[in-house]
Amino acid sequence: MSVLIYIDHADGQVKKVSHEALSYGAALAKAIGTTAEGLVLGKTSGDLAVLGIYGITKVHQVTHANLDQVDAQVFAALIADAAIAVNASVVIFSNNINGKAIAPRVSVRLKAGLVSGAVSLPDLTNGFVVRKSVFSGKAFARVEINTPIKVIAVNPNAYPVHTLEGQAEVVALDLQPRDSRIKVTATNKISGKVPLSEADLVVSAGRGLKGPENWGMVEELAELLGAATACSRPVADAHWRPHHEHVGQTGLAIAPNLYIAIGISGAIQHLAGVNRSKVIVVINKDPEAPFFKAADYGIVGDAFEVVPKIITAVRKLKGIA
Repeated sequence: MSVLIYIDHADGQVKKVSHEALSYGAALAKAIGTTAEGLVLGKTSGDLAVLGIYGITKVHQVTHANLDQVDAQVFAALIADAAIAVNASVVIFSNNINGKAIAPRVSVRLKAGLVSGAVSLPDLTNGFVVRKSVFSGKAFARVEINTPIKVIAVNPNAYPVHTLEGQAEVVALDLQPRDSRIKVTATNKISGKVPLSEADLVVSAGRGLKGPENWGMVEELAELLGAATACSRPVADAHWRPHHEHVGQTGLAIAPNLYIAIGISGAIQHLAGVNRSKVIVVINKDPEAPFFKAADYGIVGDAFEVVPKIITAVRKLKGIA
């Protein structure tokens, strides 16, 4: 028996969320007294053996032309076959866009209990109980899985990455993927220095900036911090910013280490998409803004006065004229 971790990647590079899933899977394998092994579908440009630093002993890889694009149905069937081939008792995913599409399909194929949105390692003292977030992160539930094979999708940034010395054995897994019923005719990639879904730092702004012409200071602060930029829904709806930057319940849910909200009131729909951030900093001139109740740090003041001062302070700290 083993713990099998699906390794998500894009443009040949393993995603940050996969490092977290690997650390989670390795810790779980140690707790239940078995080995942790990774699974890569498709080609990558890096050396997969180095993933052994996250505690896995093997990386199984399946390469095929059908795996160049993620097709949830094709990937789910292949991952289920791989789980059976390596005798996996637990299959781990990141609860990102791909994981949300693939994990449920894998659980059905394996007749396995599924917990999505896990935030900590299972409690093994009395069964196999997984803690997960519910109601858009406003509460937690404890769910017991009692099926022979178990599937867990771990929330991004919920489990810390642990590294150690070691190399993983890379093994070609002889499995044939099914033909895809989806034909990709074009791929339009979002340009940007830091992908929002992978960003550790995010600078976001709302209607308090009064118009798209004032977004320069947001972009300048983000560039100085090496952060991604985001926005609230009204801003995206008004076409001040592109819709792919919209974070919230109806946009992208993110979990960066630092989220700076500038001129955003903090409606419940917005909070649902950012409340898993490790640290939230709110800048708003309205002291009664709801966002302050969720903030770790808050500045009551006009963004057009506060943000330039922060930019100046960051420049001074970095020794930039």
